[in-house]
Amino acid sequence: MTTSLEPTVVTGPDEGAQPDVREQVTRVAQRAKAASRRLANANRATKDAALLAMADALVAQADRIVAANAQDVARGHAAGLTPGLLDRLTLTDARIAAIADALRELAGLPDPVGEVVRGQTLPNGLRLRQLRVPMGVVGMIYEARPNVTVDAAGLALKSGNAVILRGGSAAASSNAVIVEVLGEALEKRGLPGALVQSIDAWGREGAVELMQLRGLVDVLVPRGGADLIRTVVREATVPVIETGVGNVHVYVDETADLAMALPIILNAKTQRVGVCNAAETLLVHRAVADEFLPAAIAALADCGVTIHGDAATRRLAPEEADVVAATDDDWATEYLSLDLAVRVVDDLDEAIEHIREWSSGHTEAIVTRDLAASERFVAEVDSAAVMVNASTRFTDGGQLGLGAEIGISTQKLHARGPMGLAELTTTKWVVHGDGHVRP
Repeated sequence: MTTSLEPTVVTGPDEGAQPDVREQVTRVAQRAKAASRRLANANRATKDAALLAMADALVAQADRIVAANAQDVARGHAAGLTPGLLDRLTLTDARIAAIADALRELAGLPDPVGEVVRGQTLPNGLRLRQLRVPMGVVGMIYEARPNVTVDAAGLALKSGNAVILRGGSAAASSNAVIVEVLGEALEKRGLPGALVQSIDAWGREGAVELMQLRGLVDVLVPRGGADLIRTVVREATVPVIETGVGNVHVYVDETADLAMALPIILNAKTQRVGVCNAAETLLVHRAVADEFLPAAIAALADCGVTIHGDAATRRLAPEEADVVAATDDDWATEYLSLDLAVRVVDDLDEAIEHIREWSSGHTEAIVTRDLAASERFVAEVDSAAVMVNASTRFTDGGQLGLGAEIGISTQKLHARGPMGLAELTTTKWVVHGDGHVRP
């Protein structure tokens, strides 16, 4: 069985195989299951108060969290983590305040639990309702993202679920403190601390055991690199909601407002490079390439971006720009760095065909003033999110008004796109009768 879930060799303080890992992880899941049953009876006011208490506790303990995070970052530097991974790993007082604010925003959102999806009264008098209900216990396996620890805990709580976290060795110190702080806040509000638990202490072996706990863990969400996601999908017996890597495209059409297109691609590529909704490939219609690409390449170079371009792109690049010849590997790569693949295409058809061949199904964007072109792009590009005249960076639960997100689903069953509160629920049929029996 494959147990290598992370691309790094960073070792956390509690890593290492232990003989009773299965027993220990099973106990964690049993505590989570019991806690989820208690939470099932909590009303919105109780859950929202707990979210606010968790937010306040994070801010109050920010110095402690940042100190623990510094240990993770130091180990990450020593292990040679990429700048993108180091950026995702790093916590500051400002980032912790932003994470806490996301919990407060969650408290202000409607509670999905109990929402009537549909209902009717049948001709025989039976009264039917399909209601949203919690999943129960959600498992999360992710890499080098201590903010996900908080996002997952908050979303799970609001949607009525317990969560078991495997945050990876790269963020082990940060996550240990964060989980402790959140658990203490929950208990002060009269809820079980076991609603938020970590299995980081049992390393990769613990993650494998978590994947096998069908019946105790109701759904598993992997979030991270392609290797991690493939491993979880392949090895898990627990149902998996597959999140995807972000090989994200921006296409500049022949009718594009080029003054609009430039800030969109700059934002999509450079606003934050180590995230799954950052642009990795720029496609430009040949009719506007001569006008658009020289200025765009120069602006991207000024931001430190290395261009991996096809022959047409290299021909149009300013002399001072250092453009690398693109290969098929570039079209397939999620860089998570200041690198961008650029290709000139003959028309919309070629742009769509390129995306179909190379996209990971996460997010694509078109910049155009042609309504018909935008409608074709939306209809024919099969990704979880499609942007028209907007940056790909908006594929985010917070940006789309969902509150925090637990990940971006690129699959097509149950959930697709940013996974907010509703996506962490399932449904239950409730049928009321008056002595009805089936004839």
